[in-house]
Amino acid sequence: MSFKTKEDYVAEFLREGILAGRFARGARFKQAEIAQQLDISITPVREAFRMLEAEGYIHNITHRGVVVAPFDVSATREIIELRVVLESRLVLAAMRSMSREDHLKLAELERDFEQAIAKGDRPAVRAMNYRFHSYLYSLAQQPQTVHFMQVLWAKYPFDLINMIGGRVGRAAQEHGDILKAIAAGDEPAALTAVREHIEAGWRELQKDLEQTSAGLPNKMAAQ
Repeated sequence: MSFKTKEDYVAEFLREGILAGRFARGARFKQAEIAQQLDISITPVREAFRMLEAEGYIHNITHRGVVVAPFDVSATREIIELRVVLESRLVLAAMRSMSREDHLKLAELERDFEQAIAKGDRPAVRAMNYRFHSYLYSLAQQPQTVHFMQVLWAKYPFDLINMIGGRVGRAAQEHGDILKAIAAGDEPAALTAVREHIEAGWRELQKDLEQTSAGLPNKMAAQ
């Protein structure tokens, strides 16, 4: 994925880190530390913070500074429905414009995702899942839709969903269904696969939270 500016690069680095769980919810960000980590000046980091605050990934709290925003465990049906609408739109646009090289890159990202699952490398699993979806949607060349999608992602409890036992393996199968539909040029099948992928994780989280509140064994476990 190419970046237009340095602040875009920093924002994407932090966005991925938050959704992948590399930066914990509630953790504090310091401009100087991020700049040093990326070997970049303070200015693009400051601008990236502004971008991410507008999207809802971070909060600037008086006397605490910049912290990673908490996810919304009680994400409503509205968020699910909006994700389906936007991500379906992006998948269709991506299908209509992607090249053979794009297909190969998507398949490579999916292999990396599955290899991380096999190794039990949870941080890598989360990062590769993010990269798979980000790359796919970037192919749509619809930056405004991608922006609104990222705002929704900031509010969604990916962290909890990815901790459910066996969930990442099932996600890999769902990725496979999406890729098969794309390779076949089957738009209805692609839309069905995208919807099922989005809704499956939410259904599993709801079930897990219900079991936890009922005092049953929590099925969240390390992969």
